[in-house]
Amino acid sequence: MADLSVDISKLPDEIRDKLAELDLELSEGDITQKGYEKKRTRLLAPYVAQHQPQAGNQPLRGPRGDGGSSRQHTRNRRTHRRVTHNEKRYHSEVRQEAVQQALAEMQNRPKPSLPMPSKRTSMMAKSPDRERHDLSSSSDEDSCAGDSELPPPPELGSPPARRAAAPHPRGHPPPLPQLHHQREKKHAPREKTEIDLSDITHLPAYIQPDVTHTTSGARRGGALIADRVQCYAQPEDTGTGTGRWKRPKRRPLPEFYEDDDIELEIAANPKDPNAPKPEGGTMTPAVGEQLVVPAGLPRNLEAALQRYGTASFKANVATVLDPNGKLSNSLTYGKLLSRSLKIAHAVLNKTFTSKSSSGGPLTGDNSIKPGDRVALVYPNNDPINFMCAFYGCLQAGIVPVPIEVPLTRRDAGLQQVGFLLGSCGIQYALTSDACLKGLPKTSSGDVVSFRGWPSLQWVSTEKLPRPPRDWIPPPRPAEDSPAHIEHTSAADGSAMGVIVTRSSMLAHCRMLSVACNYTEGEHMVCVLDFKRETGLWHAVLASVLNGMHVIFIPYALMKVSPASWMHMITKYRASVAIVKSRDLHWGLLATRDHKEILLSSLRMLLVADGANPWSLSSCDQFLSVFQSKGVRGDAICPCACSSESLTVCVRRAGRGGSSAGRGVLSMSGLSYGVVRVDAENSLTSLTLQDCGQVMPSCKLTSGVSLETWEINTSTRRVIVVVKMEGLAYLCKTDEVGEICVLSGATGSGYWGLPGLTNTVFRVQPLDADGEPIGEEHYVRSGLLGFLGPGGLVFVCGSRDGLMTVTGRKHNMDDIIATVLAVEPMKFIYRGRIAVFSVRVLRDERICIVAEQRPDCGEEESFQWMSRVLQAVDSIHQVGIYCLALVQPNYLPKTPLGGIHLSECKRRFLEGTLHPANVLMCPHTCVTNLPKPREIHSDVGPASVIVGNLVQGNRLASAQGRDMGYTDDSDAARKYQFISQILRWRAQSTSDHVIFTLLNSKGAVSKVLTCAELHKKAERIGNLLLEKGRVNTGDHVALIFPPGLDLICAFYGCLYVGAVPVTIRPPHPQNLHTTLPTVRMIVDVSKATLVLSNQSVIKLLRSKEASNVLDSKAWPITLDTDDMPKKKLPILYRAPTAEMLAYLDFSVSTTGMLAGIKLSHAAVTSLCRSMKIACELYPSRHIALCLDPYCGLGFALWCLSSIYSGHHSILIPPSEVEINPALWLSAVSQYKVRDTFCSYGVMELCTKGLGSSVNQLKSKGINLACVRTCVVVAEERPRINLTNSFSKLFSALGLSPRAVSTSFGCRVNIAICLQGASSPEPSTVYVDLRALRNDRVSLVERGSPHSLCLMESGKLLPGVKVITANPETKGQCGDSHLGEIWVQSPHNASGYFTIYGDESDYADHFSAQLVTGNTGEVYARTGYLGFLRRTEISTTSVGGDDSSIMTRDSDTESLASACASMSGLASADSHDTHDAVFVVGALDETIMLRGMRYHPIDIENSVMRCHKKIAECAVFTWTNLLVVVVELDGNDSEALNLVPLVTNTVLEEHHLIVGVVVVVDPGVVPINSRGEKQRMHLRDGFLSDQIDAIYIAYNM
Repeated sequence: MADLSVDISKLPDEIRDKLAELDLELSEGDITQKGYEKKRTRLLAPYVAQHQPQAGNQPLRGPRGDGGSSRQHTRNRRTHRRVTHNEKRYHSEVRQEAVQQALAEMQNRPKPSLPMPSKRTSMMAKSPDRERHDLSSSSDEDSCAGDSELPPPPELGSPPARRAAAPHPRGHPPPLPQLHHQREKKHAPREKTEIDLSDITHLPAYIQPDVTHTTSGARRGGALIADRVQCYAQPEDTGTGTGRWKRPKRRPLPEFYEDDDIELEIAANPKDPNAPKPEGGTMTPAVGEQLVVPAGLPRNLEAALQRYGTASFKANVATVLDPNGKLSNSLTYGKLLSRSLKIAHAVLNKTFTSKSSSGGPLTGDNSIKPGDRVALVYPNNDPINFMCAFYGCLQAGIVPVPIEVPLTRRDAGLQQVGFLLGSCGIQYALTSDACLKGLPKTSSGDVVSFRGWPSLQWVSTEKLPRPPRDWIPPPRPAEDSPAHIEHTSAADGSAMGVIVTRSSMLAHCRMLSVACNYTEGEHMVCVLDFKRETGLWHAVLASVLNGMHVIFIPYALMKVSPASWMHMITKYRASVAIVKSRDLHWGLLATRDHKEILLSSLRMLLVADGANPWSLSSCDQFLSVFQSKGVRGDAICPCACSSESLTVCVRRAGRGGSSAGRGVLSMSGLSYGVVRVDAENSLTSLTLQDCGQVMPSCKLTSGVSLETWEINTSTRRVIVVVKMEGLAYLCKTDEVGEICVLSGATGSGYWGLPGLTNTVFRVQPLDADGEPIGEEHYVRSGLLGFLGPGGLVFVCGSRDGLMTVTGRKHNMDDIIATVLAVEPMKFIYRGRIAVFSVRVLRDERICIVAEQRPDCGEEESFQWMSRVLQAVDSIHQVGIYCLALVQPNYLPKTPLGGIHLSECKRRFLEGTLHPANVLMCPHTCVTNLPKPREIHSDVGPASVIVGNLVQGNRLASAQGRDMGYTDDSDAARKYQFISQILRWRAQSTSDHVIFTLLNSKGAVSKVLTCAELHKKAERIGNLLLEKGRVNTGDHVALIFPPGLDLICAFYGCLYVGAVPVTIRPPHPQNLHTTLPTVRMIVDVSKATLVLSNQSVIKLLRSKEASNVLDSKAWPITLDTDDMPKKKLPILYRAPTAEMLAYLDFSVSTTGMLAGIKLSHAAVTSLCRSMKIACELYPSRHIALCLDPYCGLGFALWCLSSIYSGHHSILIPPSEVEINPALWLSAVSQYKVRDTFCSYGVMELCTKGLGSSVNQLKSKGINLACVRTCVVVAEERPRINLTNSFSKLFSALGLSPRAVSTSFGCRVNIAICLQGASSPEPSTVYVDLRALRNDRVSLVERGSPHSLCLMESGKLLPGVKVITANPETKGQCGDSHLGEIWVQSPHNASGYFTIYGDESDYADHFSAQLVTGNTGEVYARTGYLGFLRRTEISTTSVGGDDSSIMTRDSDTESLASACASMSGLASADSHDTHDAVFVVGALDETIMLRGMRYHPIDIENSVMRCHKKIAECAVFTWTNLLVVVVELDGNDSEALNLVPLVTNTVLEEHHLIVGVVVVVDPGVVPINSRGEKQRMHLRDGFLSDQIDAIYIAYNM
């Protein structure tokens, strides 16, 4: 390159200025790399030949020379900065300008056409269970008096302006200041000289320094493309000219499945080649000078207390204001000494009265000895009693642990504090009379036992007896013993106690005394919490060491009178004030109280949160407003501190003019951890102020090599900056890292946490070669920043507030500032905002929670949230995952009114935050979803079979046992009709009881023998012939409740050649929904008449029914209660067994009404198959608790008993709803070996009898007799429900292997059924991710992404199944998921419909494979599943051979019985069997991102995410996933579910939920078989017929 042969320092000034401008354009992104190279080459072209290349590295100061032009350039820049400052534009305005400009630019972009969230009216009202407090008194950051006085922000509708047009008009006065805990760009003027921050790295930050001289050209020469392909790909040799895209690749398998976890991790942390990188040299530690202790300073705190308590005993040490701003109480040094000695004596000698907590008495040794820990529990308005107790503990050698006062059992973070107290072994809590009186009590008067707290003795430190005159405090403990334990919290809210030793406490007080130049008799005003950190160190410890007087301002007073602290400065002529930037802001708002304020006595205004990057605007505005009141610029002293490192640095009072610094940094650079100076008028810059220098007498020792650098820890204080992640390598000069401190005045560890102590308090920084820079251990401060020139410390965030999103780091305060700039005063409370991140799908997602104002409307809130999303995206280039608004005072607060961040995050993740509005935006911020699956259509079924053969996979095929020998004689053909078998049974075993119907009380309602059933069926046949004029083949609708009448009517139809259609009667309480379904089946089935009983007919003709349907439009309706008593002259017999026996109608889960045709041969074949499998004989008792209208339920209820002759005990499920114990009681009473039920009945028993098992056992209910308990279903087995049922009733003797499931469908109502001698149901665990790709991959139990599946019973005799690809119709292997095809004598004949579209479903009953055995005909079940050969665990055959023969001989020949026995024997001789695993219905699967999802899997995940979700259903709307959840709780809890549902589905299924619908319980429609009607629900959603509590549209 040309620049490699030119010495830039010898170029003319104008050329160097142009090069500098060109570099700035490149760093700003205003010019492309190619354009940069072209212009740079053009500028340097005339000088290439004149200059020879020089060896060595380029100077680090870059293109600017060191001569007069450089100084002139710096002077010009500073002049420009001074002009900018004189425009008096505040940072808040600049941030609002940035936000408004970003919003204006985004108005022209296309917006997503999503509707607003829909909310039920009941949710708009106040929740009755929430206590409303005063809206203006709960926030630490909230404006106190002047919200209405602040100027409105610029209008959103203003056109976007160029950056150059942004300045405020000159001559106009600045508007009133706004909240200043936000980052901004311009500052009020200060009368001081500022330090150029670009000196931090010894190079201008807008140019990439040429550190190595040899790589710069190569880096600039190549085009850097930030695409994912290049950043993930390995570099290849392109010397061959082919390029890496030309390499021939092996053709991918069509359904190849890869683990996507690695891809997720890589995509969540992309490597951007264009990201800025630190270019400076390794930093040099900042070392402090020798600490010179003033001569008159007491040697320790006890000596100070003794000195001032005797020599100046009347001097005040503390004064407290009451909530009205009046002086309420004062404490002199003499009183402090005497009271502290009282407390020390009383605690050591237990001369006090205590009150126990309700947790019980103390256990073990309860004496207090030196070195023990005690809790100090004092309210924030009682510093006097706290100081007495604190110094009393010091005098007694006891370790105080100050904590906040627990107000209620539900205080935020209370349990974590209890953990700290327990780990410290605390048994006593010292408090005041007023506090002890205000603690919550039990009915007996004891203090309540707070959750997670140990049992405590509460001791009041007031009114204690005087110690004896001869009593002296115990000897002073060792210097390395703990002096006190400071309570702090981690980012996750866990409580920790930082141990501060006596030597550290004293050293720290001395350092503060020197740094702040404290002197005896000075007055200090303190607004901070005196129990921890800066308030404790300055106002309680350092003040006593120096004999100062402290005026404490309670937080409650600050909310009422924000200027009270300034009035105290004026009154006492205080020289020191300790505040937060919040207090500065509040003081600005109290304009009415500014008249009498005079602050000229103030030499030091210590800003405790000066490390907060947004404190700068508060300091600048406070100075500009109160400069006329005597405030000097050099009096404002920001400091940086943490509980671990104590005070890190503080700006020296009176030296601000010469040493204060600030810099305008690029927020984009900071997000990559790099310091880059930005233009002052940039809308995305951040202005930082320094936090002063390292503690006393610090200097920057530059030029000293690390090898010769030595430190004396006892006298030196050293600061280094180490990398935020990984090992503690020293950062480069332009790199942001964590500040670490080496000093004798830091914490020494966390109490009881040795591992964490080693991580934080035992850090050894490493140099670039990985070698420790010394043997000393440093302490991590938790503050993020860098070192500036002259030892200045700049802090730009904290470790706890850091959020790493997609590889970039963002500070919570940055996001808050942008949120506040979007018209905050109209919609939210300024100080009540929580920003945190949650980890979802291998990356952090930013969530914002704010308290909205009560007068903010629904539509306004939504629009404001949308603008916030746009503003954050434009300024920070990061997406917001969730934005939630809660009602006023709903966010958990700290005792001083701030937002309790970790508790807020915990409630958000637990679903107990109760938001009023939620806006989820997963589509924009989730960028690391796995790649969609690509379906390759050019691979045919033959290739798949070849692939299976090559891989050794077995083709999926299974077959049940043989049906046995069939007799073609006339006697055998006579029993091909179920009606003929009934007639035969009525003649041969007329008195045999074949049906028993039970009522809800367990009593026998009706009994039918074979003869009685035959006679009633004949009478109904006569009714049909005489009154109905029915012809052979006519269809008759049977509308009966579950019972014996239905059975009689069915056989009455068969006796006269009519075709029965069983229909469930309409529900009396739900006629509007159920009656149209009944009428539809009547119409679709072409029924010529309706057969029913008197109660149902009366319901059909009722007034309520006529409001739904015209009662006169029904076909002829006959009443079976009014029928002739004539004998049927002749029984109808069909010419052939292939003729239609009955129609079976049901509504599928997809909402389609499907009727199938069952022939007489199929009926008897089905009954024969079930008889063989279940060993059904006349002596058997079978209990049935299921609906008898369709499928296998109808066959068991009406057909099986007639064929096999067994006794069926009929229990209608509606009776179980009344009496949940009915079914199990009947099973126990009749000693039933085989019982059948539905999932609905099993769920009723599990939920209704969960707490009554012992009562049932006491009543003598015993289920040990049960051999098989089969759940009749047409779906995937619900393994969780069956396992729960088995475990619950195992106490009643139920065998765990007895419970199993069956499987049937429309084309074959009974494919699998657990037989009497069948092996135990087997379970497998499959990989859920592989299943989405139609592959079956077995994994171990407990594996990630594993799904447990149970086989759906054993194949019935005569049934053969295979699995085939539903699209290609090629046979699948065992490792593939395919559609189950069935071949069986009892297959249905076909669909029955009036719509004439049988051709569309013709292949459902006559499907043929395109590969393999193409001649066989199968029926397609429409269900996906797989076959797996599994081992048989146990086999047993009930009964002996002779009993089988005799019991079989009633309907079958001896040969047939022998054949059945041989089938049993052959089956038992094998060690393995083919298990059928049903996964789900093909029509219900959801295809998203090229993968197949089964709704039940997503629903199960959603059901687990929150305890208030009663039911769930999912479906798709266009390409969006819709999740409907039933809320079992108050409407105010509805929005808790939206983030949890979105998180869970994204984490477990890698899907983004498009719409979340929260509804009332019972809205998700469920059919009689317990199956969800998802398509009905979808239709209701699309037609807006769902009365939803809340509908959230995720953007």
